[in-house]
Amino acid sequence: MRMSAKAEYAIRAMVELATADEGALVKTEDLAKAQGIPAQFLVDILSDLRTDRLVRSHRGRDGGYELARCATDISIADVLRCIDGPLASVRDIGLGDLPYSGPTAALTDVWRALRASMRSVLETTSLADVAAGALSDHVRSLADDYRAQEEQRGRAVT
Repeated sequence: MRMSAKAEYAIRAMVELATADEGALVKTEDLAKAQGIPAQFLVDILSDLRTDRLVRSHRGRDGGYELARCATDISIADVLRCIDGPLASVRDIGLGDLPYSGPTAALTDVWRALRASMRSVLETTSLADVAAGALSDHVRSLADDYRAQEEQRGRAVT
């Protein structure tokens, strides 16, 4: 999976909105400054998020953006799908329609497992979880395993 800059910015903006006081509106400029996101790029991102009903916008001098629903009800997967589409795709073809046969036939199950693995992290991690630093044991365990593997690779290189 390759995450676009747009998707990464969208997640950061959404987590920032999740930390705003309930009912408070956050101006685009303030959101951009808080997360170091180019303001004009953020305008486009917020438009996509609004179209998918993940944020609400309010016009006027005192206007701004807020989450469209509770941060506990918006997963990282929701934001990624809004911005980049399906979490894991192969040439934009449905997994059941991939033209694999013979020795490559099992690849379809590899891609299914990859998608399931990503979903087990991204669909169960909410904006509120990230904002609070309260990740699930499953996500923490995977992150810890990854850090340990990085350390092992680092020792092997030196």
